[in-house]
Amino acid sequence: MRRGANKPKDDRDRLNLNPSARLWSVASVAVALLIALPVLVILGFVLVPAEGTWQHLAATVLPDYVTNSLLLMLGVALGTLIGGVGTAWLTTMCQFPGRGFFEWALLLPMAMPAYIIAFTYTGMLDFAGPVQAGLRALTGWGYGEYWFPEIRSLAGAALMLSLVLFPYVYLLTRAAFLSQSLCVLEVSRTLGNGPWRTFLRVALPLARPAIVAGLSLAMMETLADYGTVQYFGVSTFTTGIFRTWYGLNSPAGAAQLSALLLGFVLVLIALERSSRRHARYHHTSQRHQAIRRHRLRGWWAAGAVTFCLVPLLLGFLIPAGQLAFWALTIGRTAIDRDFLGLVLNSLELAALAALLALVLALLLAYGKRLHPTRPVTGAVRLAGLGYAVPGTVIAIGVIIPFAWLDNSLDAWMRARFGISTGLILSGTLAALLFAYLVRFLAASLQTVESGLAKVKPSMDEAGRSLGLAPGKVLSRVHLPMLKGSLLTALLLVFVDVLKELPATLILRPFNFNTLAVRAFELASDERLADSAPAALTIVLAGLGPVILLSRSITRSRHADPA
Repeated sequence: MRRGANKPKDDRDRLNLNPSARLWSVASVAVALLIALPVLVILGFVLVPAEGTWQHLAATVLPDYVTNSLLLMLGVALGTLIGGVGTAWLTTMCQFPGRGFFEWALLLPMAMPAYIIAFTYTGMLDFAGPVQAGLRALTGWGYGEYWFPEIRSLAGAALMLSLVLFPYVYLLTRAAFLSQSLCVLEVSRTLGNGPWRTFLRVALPLARPAIVAGLSLAMMETLADYGTVQYFGVSTFTTGIFRTWYGLNSPAGAAQLSALLLGFVLVLIALERSSRRHARYHHTSQRHQAIRRHRLRGWWAAGAVTFCLVPLLLGFLIPAGQLAFWALTIGRTAIDRDFLGLVLNSLELAALAALLALVLALLLAYGKRLHPTRPVTGAVRLAGLGYAVPGTVIAIGVIIPFAWLDNSLDAWMRARFGISTGLILSGTLAALLFAYLVRFLAASLQTVESGLAKVKPSMDEAGRSLGLAPGKVLSRVHLPMLKGSLLTALLLVFVDVLKELPATLILRPFNFNTLAVRAFELASDERLADSAPAALTIVLAGLGPVILLSRSITRSRHADPA
């Protein structure tokens, strides 16, 4: 036998031979499968009879759900593509007045939940709103004497969603433009291509995978939306799931609608990955120099400023200003004990969910690092699928097994001890917290994995050589080096939980409200000004992650800061 043939290949292999490392990995797989339970439950209900409900849905409203969902996705894809790619190219490759401001400010609409911007524009553009009232005052027109676009429509919902989702495309596309080799772009210039033809023939094809990824995220968020389409009266899968669950009292029918919606999501994921795998354009140089931006002057500069300013105004500045005006108008009457209770409920729930998600993300990411086998890697990927699944689907997937466990436990306790346990899972915050973990664990997991990837495997080996178990290596070596990543992961999940609406509506306990639910309830009752303080609080809380994202993308390339 060749000397040293049985010797581990590298530091990671030596770690894998440790029994405690394997135990850690087994725990990671178990947690990942538990997190994936709601998705598996939804898929399992495809074969469960729905007692005629499915046939009724297919014959009546299902065509509307499919058609409206597809049209909504198409409208949002078009809007986010134009706004996201155009602004990304201008702020990256062109120099014009205000470019440095727009570079980070164009991310601000990400802090504005779609249902909040829908409430705000409805209040401004409805018949009794300030825009139409001002128009009637100027012209003397009365009701029915003029045409005004209807905001509560499918087109209006697509516009609202596009205004808050285009930063997904902007963020990923701009990162792709920043990472492109300057040499490739300069070669295009030497061949006689101007900035416009270089953008179309070189930069755009190179950025195609990032653009497709951004569009996929935007369309998945469109499928997941409930507040906007419900408020605008647009029938989609998410509104249909609510009606089937509460109106027809058919859990099986709601689960099967959720499975169909999940199929749409899986198709989007498959298309996005296929686009990356079959990309035909590649970088041919690794030289990255400071970007020499094309200076715009005159009308071209004015056009660039306008193109960047319009989505920022419509997607953040105008609705945020209207919310602030309403909040100041109602004054102290809105800030009472009930409102402070809503704030406390929301903050406590978001903080607890963020902390739990961080702990589980550390367990999964470190287990994958210790034992990166196919079962472990596959289980971790499965656990991260929840971010692509709508909150409505996750809520249905959580409530069905939790209600079954509650009923089984209650029946057993009654038969054995004569005691009723009640709804200790499905009727408490346990179900809601679990749904948040399923929905948002991926955001924390990706951040933690990114931080761990920067730590060399030799650091693990150094800790092991000192006699430290894997848990001690994590706590004493990795955690001090991951402070920034851990804080980012906490903040991202915290704000996502604050904004989450459909899962909270379905799973919240009785007499328990959050800022998101309260804002939706007040707006649904047409008390738009009264909903402003809760909505504005959510928007302000979302600014933290936006600032972090802006700083991270700026640091992603060694470019001039000007």
